[in-house]
Amino acid sequence: MEKNDGIASIIGKVYNLPDDSMMKFVNLVEEHVYPKGHILYKQNEKASKIYIVRQGLVRAYACRGTKLITFWFGRDGELAFPIKSVFNGSEEYASIDLLETSVIYEIKIEHLLELYQTDVHIANWGRRYAELACMTAETLFIDKQFKTTLERYRDLLTHHPDIILRVPMGIIASYLGTTQVNLSRIRAKV
Repeated sequence: MEKNDGIASIIGKVYNLPDDSMMKFVNLVEEHVYPKGHILYKQNEKASKIYIVRQGLVRAYACRGTKLITFWFGRDGELAFPIKSVFNGSEEYASIDLLETSVIYEIKIEHLLELYQTDVHIANWGRRYAELACMTAETLFIDKQFKTTLERYRDLLTHHPDIILRVPMGIIASYLGTTQVNLSRIRAKV
């Protein structure tokens, strides 16, 4: 019952499903514990599952040459949703790995797509999740364009202070679009 309660709570934050729809969803979910460093999906590969973080911390990043550029963190209750694989059937533009040992719910994309076709409530859940993901992406994009690194660091401290405690400074620097040396200077000002 604990898995059912956990997944139902997370799914319900996106969109409230009727009980029968929720049970269809929950029955297809598997729970796994993965170690720090485990890769959920890789850049330039098609993903086969969506992931929901029950407990832990993940990050999304893209490789540019030898640099790993982090652009998103996912914590307890958040979805790591390979959007290009789900909606377009194509390879992902980024990778997602675990920054700490994590409890992860998984559902195969093919099963999710079947649910979208057969249950309007689950299809609406997927639409609502896509809407929320677009708003999050837009906020991240606008913040990168118009806020200074110092302002973005202060936002991180204000809205997600646990990230500062749980994530290595090099990854935070990458997320903020700066160097670790510059991040050290910024931290001295705050």
